[in-house]
Amino acid sequence: MNAKAAPHLEFAPPPQPGAGRAWLTAGLVHALLFLALGLATAWKTQPQTVQAQAELWSATPQEAAPKLQEPPPEPEPELKPATPKAKPTPPPPPAPDPAIERREAQIALDKQKQLEKKKETEKAEKEKVAKAKAEQQRLQREKEEKAAKEKAEKDKAAKEREKERDKKKAAEKADAARADALRQENLKRMQGMAGASGGENATGSALKSSSPSASYAGRLVGRIKPNITYPGDVVGNPRAEVEVRVSSDGTITSRRIVQSSGNKAWDDAVLRAIDKTEILPKDTDGRVPPIIILGFRPQD
Repeated sequence: MNAKAAPHLEFAPPPQPGAGRAWLTAGLVHALLFLALGLATAWKTQPQTVQAQAELWSATPQEAAPKLQEPPPEPEPELKPATPKAKPTPPPPPAPDPAIERREAQIALDKQKQLEKKKETEKAEKEKVAKAKAEQQRLQREKEEKAAKEKAEKDKAAKEREKERDKKKAAEKADAARADALRQENLKRMQGMAGASGGENATGSALKSSSPSASYAGRLVGRIKPNITYPGDVVGNPRAEVEVRVSSDGTITSRRIVQSSGNKAWDDAVLRAIDKTEILPKDTDGRVPPIIILGFRPQD
């Protein structure tokens, strides 16, 4: 076989003896194998278009033919939208049961009554708390007012006691001043008796007589009596004797009943008149006795 008779075997190796029988046997075996496989899988497979391409080399270059193109698949037909099925008409609701409606109405009414009762209870509790609070505040105010009143009374009593103490101190001071004056007078009298004003039969040791004049007591009673205010009637004509202590300038420092008239109202009226007089007039010698006893009768 030359190159012109078999151009595809130009570059192939030389054939071996028996190769034709071997190729024939192999082809038969493969044919049987493919037949068996085809029978075994024919029910599972779909028909397919088998494409194959081969290249052959030759001494003379040749251009390959164009590739086989499969026709484009036909477009699937458009599916028309299915007409929607009409919804089944629901069955009518069952008729209400009157017994159930009455029971539900009674339950709602009971709930409303319970709610109203709860509101009334809460309102009563609030009123009770407010009333208790108001009562507590009232008691607190009364307690504070009582405490303030007691404090005011204590302060008033303390002021009165202080006033009495001051008045007593002033009286004691006046008595001390009079005692000091008497001591000074005694010293002068001890230094000499010249200038004594007593009579020839006088037995005293003072420069002047210390007793008040005869008309001095009447003058004092006449000064005090207009200040006596006694609205009631006095049975008889009782006499109230009063001890009056005065300072050197005539200021009354204290007074007390030394002999009661038997009528307390008359005694108190005399003491009030002395307090109202405040200052007694001086005697003819320009002095005021430190202690004076005066008597007062309603009808004098």
